[in-house]
Amino acid sequence: MAEIDEAQLASLATTGRLRELPGVGDKSAQVIIEALLDRTPEYLQQLEDVPQPSLSSEAEGYRQILRGDCHSHSDWSDGGSSIRDMAEAAIALGHDYLALTDHSPRLTVAHGLDPERLKQQLKVVDRLNGELAPFRILKGIEVDILEDGTLDQDEGLLSDLDVVVASVHSKLSMEARFMTRRMLAAIENPHTDILGHCTGRKLVGRGRKPSTFDAQAVFGACAASGTAVEINSRPERRDPPPELLEMVVELDCLISIDTDAHAPGQLEWLGLGCEQAAVAEVRPERVVNGWELDRLLAWTSNGQNG
Repeated sequence: MAEIDEAQLASLATTGRLRELPGVGDKSAQVIIEALLDRTPEYLQQLEDVPQPSLSSEAEGYRQILRGDCHSHSDWSDGGSSIRDMAEAAIALGHDYLALTDHSPRLTVAHGLDPERLKQQLKVVDRLNGELAPFRILKGIEVDILEDGTLDQDEGLLSDLDVVVASVHSKLSMEARFMTRRMLAAIENPHTDILGHCTGRKLVGRGRKPSTFDAQAVFGACAASGTAVEINSRPERRDPPPELLEMVVELDCLISIDTDAHAPGQLEWLGLGCEQAAVAEVRPERVVNGWELDRLLAWTSNGQNG
């Protein structure tokens, strides 16, 4: 099992062959699938029914400025709820907008959207936006950063989207110089708006070590191109770690405080990201999802997002 990398596990999961691995039974296979899908562990899902802890006054200040969430998933990929359910939950929280960012095709175990399915989803979003106005579901994607730094979706389709979150999901333990080159290529792609969960770390269960890369170069490139760095609010991620978020702030990068929600209740996790922002003393005006919708869309449509 130690020699099996994440891509091989994903292939076995997709073809239903995980149980062929030594020592892997039904329960172990399910755990592997949930890990590959980035699904919330059961105990975290139960937290959705528990009142969220009170925010510090500093974090509450950030929470009050947020107008939406730029990273969420539906049952079109690996989320557990419909697009409408996610949107209505965002409306109930007082959001003006919610970016729908289901996975791209390479992440087959997460039912990533190939170009045809993405086109179908965009039609659904158009219909729902007509029904839910003035609230806006932003057309988006969480696109895989492939090993050579290219983005895992048709370039023409990416140009049609409102928000593109680019994330590394495979070969997370690759050598730092190659990971740096990979991330820089994605950041320099004019379609990339937000760098998602930059280290890929996991803090629960067996956990997952953060990827290593030249943080000064990567975040410097984000600052230069106007690409936002995500504060991923998921309790098991809290990414970037504090020392990297401090560098992000020092370099004056744009920041997006997102939930990466896979279910409606998880949209309430924004407060956890706000606590991270408060500790790091993020400048509120640099938080892109604190902007009004027109300003946000002008930024994402600006190519090399300066």
